[in-house]
Amino acid sequence: MFPILETERLLLREITTDDAEDIFAYFSNDNVTRYYGQDTFKDLQQAEKVVELFSKNYAEKRGIRWGIQRKGIKGIIGTIGFHAWSPNHKRAEVGYEIHPDHWRNGYALEAVSKILSYGFDDMELTRIGAIVFVDNAASSKLLTKVGFQKEGILRDYMYQNGKAHDTFIYSMLKKENN
Repeated sequence: MFPILETERLLLREITTDDAEDIFAYFSNDNVTRYYGQDTFKDLQQAEKVVELFSKNYAEKRGIRWGIQRKGIKGIIGTIGFHAWSPNHKRAEVGYEIHPDHWRNGYALEAVSKILSYGFDDMELTRIGAIVFVDNAASSKLLTKVGFQKEGILRDYMYQNGKAHDTFIYSMLKKENN
């Protein structure tokens, strides 16, 4: 059964095909995808495929992705979760995105804080990593605010719009999160 998580203002829940339009709404926005390592969506079918991918990754224990829903309001404003999940090595990487209409409201901070606890306590992870484009100051600030440490730079690590970009690698260890 897919875990549902709650924060003060948010419900983190399973993503369904009903969410494809919301996902398309922000993945078709260049401001969202510019630091994401994927091309901007051009049609709804791309969002539907992402929903299928999230479901498949969870079924195969390769990742878990929640839809970020504001309590009492229909639809999702973003997604958050773990990918590159390695249960044997007790590690995963966190990823998230939020529609620009909801930036700077503390939703990402609230959601990240909640899934970090879930990752360490319920998934029994010992390490949670994050890969962030060097130019993505907002994400870097968020990660350091919740306790991630910058480990270094991965040179030409991700491609966006056909161009290689450097990324920072961050991590948090369970023993640092207690």
